[in-house]
Amino acid sequence: MNRNKPVPAKALPLTLGVTGASGLIYAVRALKFLLEAQIPVELVASRATYQVWKAEQNLQMPGEPDAQAEFWRAQAGVPQQGSLRCHPWGDVGATIASGSFRTLGMVILPCSMSTVGKLAAGLSSDLLERAADVQLKERQPLVLVPRETPFSLIHLRNLTTLAEAGAHIVPAIPAWYHQPETILDLVDFVVARALDYFHLDCVPLRRWQGSNPEDDLPG
Repeated sequence: MNRNKPVPAKALPLTLGVTGASGLIYAVRALKFLLEAQIPVELVASRATYQVWKAEQNLQMPGEPDAQAEFWRAQAGVPQQGSLRCHPWGDVGATIASGSFRTLGMVILPCSMSTVGKLAAGLSSDLLERAADVQLKERQPLVLVPRETPFSLIHLRNLTTLAEAGAHIVPAIPAWYHQPETILDLVDFVVARALDYFHLDCVPLRRWQGSNPEDDLPG
């Protein structure tokens, strides 16, 4: 045995939180790209997510972790690749509830204003909120993708509080300079910008390359 041979580091997982905000397609696309890139995912969906799946797709998301993982894989079209572990929303004793469990950080997409408000107040009533609170206290990356419009003054103040506490706010607002042709192109832009905070470049995206000043000159 070669004792001098370096042991490869185990890839750290990314915690993916999904709340009851409309726009589950953001979570589905993020999961697809993460698993295809072999990024391990620890997924926790809030209680309200079950209702949104029913409302948006007329689908029933299973509650049992293994069945739920198969469900998410089917929606993302990634039945085999990568590592996915789903956690029940009420399991506050799960690994991701502890700061000693190492991760790349956590992204919540879509993120409801209810979740934003609870996090801003320091409340942890379920596993998703506890896992997010852990990221803040450990000063680990926490990215929130709020899917709401318009923002009330309360929403803005709560988002400001979280930004001051170290969270990154990435509203679900797409761009058009990458010349999107489908709805998924718009969704993927937001997903890519959210994952940029973890230095994960796993979403195919035509990024801004700068403009040619001569193109702006009148003919």
